Amino acid sequence: MARFRSTRGIGLHQPQVNEHHLQATGLPEDGRLRLLSFNIQVGISTERYRHYLTRSWQHLLPHNGRAGNLQKIGSLITDFDLVALQEVDGGSLRSGYVNQVEHLAQLGAFPYWYQQLNRNLGRFAQHSNGVLSRLKPQLLEDHPLPGPAGRGAILVRFGEGEDALIVVMMHLALGAKTRALQLGYIRELIGGYRHQVLMGDMNTHATDLLEHSPLRDLSLIAPQVEATFPSWRPQRCLDHILLSPSLTLERVEVLAQPISDHLPVAVEIRLPDALTVDTLPVLS
Repeated sequence: MARFRSTRGIGLHQPQVNEHHLQATGLPEDGRLRLLSFNIQVGISTERYRHYLTRSWQHLLPHNGRAGNLQKIGSLITDFDLVALQEVDGGSLRSGYVNQVEHLAQLGAFPYWYQQLNRNLGRFAQHSNGVLSRLKPQLLEDHPLPGPAGRGAILVRFGEGEDALIVVMMHLALGAKTRALQLGYIRELIGGYRHQVLMGDMNTHATDLLEHSPLRDLSLIAPQVEATFPSWRPQRCLDHILLSPSLTLERVEVLAQPISDHLPVAVEIRLPDALTVDTLPVLS
């Protein structure tokens, strides 16, 4: 399994390739890219608000249902080219010392993966974000976000120059002031690029992101309006895949997969002609 070697916040990293998955198709020949964002709550099923209390021990200790939930997620992600994961465990007591990002990459046959460790509690928890990709990025950056420690963003770039595609995957803070600082930081990261995708658990609604945050001058599109949280009775739209207007939306869907306390968000986009199978490295 390929893993991006990273020093937090320092920039350029080269992936290794897992030979076992070289038969993967990479970028579809029709120039469409399938994206998924999913807060998996470290493999815990939450079906009622009371489960936050009665199943809270599962955030600290292993449980039998976690492996089955990861198998369900692994089956779900096989239909996508690029997956952003939030609330994954990097290998600790509660996950049975399984790096959940690597495990899901194996289940979904993704050749490239990266785990961003945001809060290291040693053997008790390895709070992380993750990215799974069928495309080889030209750049991967690991960014701790402003505010209290524990939140991060992963930036990947596909292609070169002004026609490159920039994707930033994130898990933002609950508090509005800290979230604004984090979005300002992300705005600086992506400002020089034309083709932009922001995806993740942003802990706020699209109106706040597009009209009242540091992203408001980018003319981003928030195609998804369905609620994602809580998964058993969705009322709030907290999980997003935001697109620059240069990218053509083909499909958007909130998937009815209540595996976690969030529902996954899926988007299919058509890439600009400059970002085709001829310009993006794929598996060969």
